[in-house]
Amino acid sequence: MLCGGAGIHHCTLTRPEQRWKLPDSCATITCLFFSDLLGENIYLVLFIIALRICNCFLVQTSFVPDEYWQSLEVAHHMVFKYPLLLLLNSVSGKIWIPRLAQAFLSAIADLRLYSLMKQLENQQVARWVFFCQLCSWFTWYCCTRTLTNTMETVLTIIALFYYPLEGSKSMNSVKYSSLVALAFIIRPTAIIPWIPLLFRHFWQEQRKLDLILHQFLPVGFVTLSLSLIIDRIFFGQWTLVQYNFLKFNVLQDLGSFYGSHPWHWYFSQGFPAVLGTHVPFFIHGSPKRYRIFLVTVLWTLLVYSMLSHKEFRFIYPVLPFCMVFCGYSLNNLKTWKKPALSFLFLSNMLLALYTGLVHQRGTLDVMTNIQELSYNNTNVSSASVLMMMPCHSTPYYSHVHYPLPMRFLQCPPDLTGKTDYLVEADMFYLNPLKWLYMEFQNDSPLPTHLIIFSILEEEISPFLISNNYERTAVFFHTHFPESRTGSHVYIYERKLKGKLNQR
Repeated sequence: MLCGGAGIHHCTLTRPEQRWKLPDSCATITCLFFSDLLGENIYLVLFIIALRICNCFLVQTSFVPDEYWQSLEVAHHMVFKYPLLLLLNSVSGKIWIPRLAQAFLSAIADLRLYSLMKQLENQQVARWVFFCQLCSWFTWYCCTRTLTNTMETVLTIIALFYYPLEGSKSMNSVKYSSLVALAFIIRPTAIIPWIPLLFRHFWQEQRKLDLILHQFLPVGFVTLSLSLIIDRIFFGQWTLVQYNFLKFNVLQDLGSFYGSHPWHWYFSQGFPAVLGTHVPFFIHGSPKRYRIFLVTVLWTLLVYSMLSHKEFRFIYPVLPFCMVFCGYSLNNLKTWKKPALSFLFLSNMLLALYTGLVHQRGTLDVMTNIQELSYNNTNVSSASVLMMMPCHSTPYYSHVHYPLPMRFLQCPPDLTGKTDYLVEADMFYLNPLKWLYMEFQNDSPLPTHLIIFSILEEEISPFLISNNYERTAVFFHTHFPESRTGSHVYIYERKLKGKLNQR
């Protein structure tokens, strides 16, 4: 009985009686499952899954609000606003299980990239590409986060495994187009890197009409119908969210409300930062054979450069394409290979660990404290929290899971086109002290807890002192504070008059 798959011959059972031994049969079943699922050596599969699980637990910082506010918070609100049985009573379970699921999917994508390069080239090149993928600091930083960009990247890699490339043994037009369509449903921008690839496939396909009529159109019809039905259920009306996405981000350019950058930002800052120390290897290792990958990368950068609002994570889906070039560079190095490997590994891991464990962690640590307050404080029924920070700086009820009254400064985008539009957060930061006195005048109930960045403390200290607030907790946030973000996060608690402790 042979498990099958590359490099699995050690799983062969030569004697029938061995099948009834529990350890051997369990190992065989496991081997069969993983080898059939991923087509790789079981030890490699287990290694990469274990690595991504470690990766998950070594990322304890905040990146962007969307990893909570477009995933965990939405799901938590949908499920727990109804009187349903709580299947998971642990807050940590609700936080970590989605991230562990994302880690598992990212591990599958890593293995698919390795398998693809082994088919297209050889095992040696595949190993170098795999090495570059695993030690990429930005991949480490993003691949276990609950971001749509992460899922977009995972589906892009797996779809590439089935894409018709010269030398590929796994090409399947229906599978790859279905995965691209699924990525498009999750995040419409997923189609951007695939436009050059789809055109290439169409150009090289001899049976063009069959490709369109029997593969692309059926896949497109099914996925778009599925998207419409899902959105009909959740919105309560027929909604084409892909058009809404296009209208909001491109036609009206409302994404610029959250910040804008010059047209060259991706080329001058964004792309070099995401690649990190892989940049020289990317430049050195671009093979002519995979020019389509380079076209895909450049096309994606150009398209995103035309939008005002730019973020590092938007170009994450093309990072695996770059790792192919970096792997080629390492494979072709004749001298200085060991120093190059050491340089790549150490530089990326130091940055990955710093950004994953240190940079911007205060906004998560403070929510752990609030959650503990909810569960451990006997007076929690009278507690309330006001977060005086840039809006969406922290997660919300997904990290507390308790009906604790909480409020943060609002910042909804302007959908009306007003020239003098100001959100609550902007009005607050124009004059924080004045805003506080106006907000809590005429004996308005004061929150028991205030959460602020350290940069705000001095400015609002008269309000804190006059209302008997005492700093009760301090959390490090970043070594690089900027604008409205401070180096630390403070919790202030209102004490009863006469019981205020001196700082």
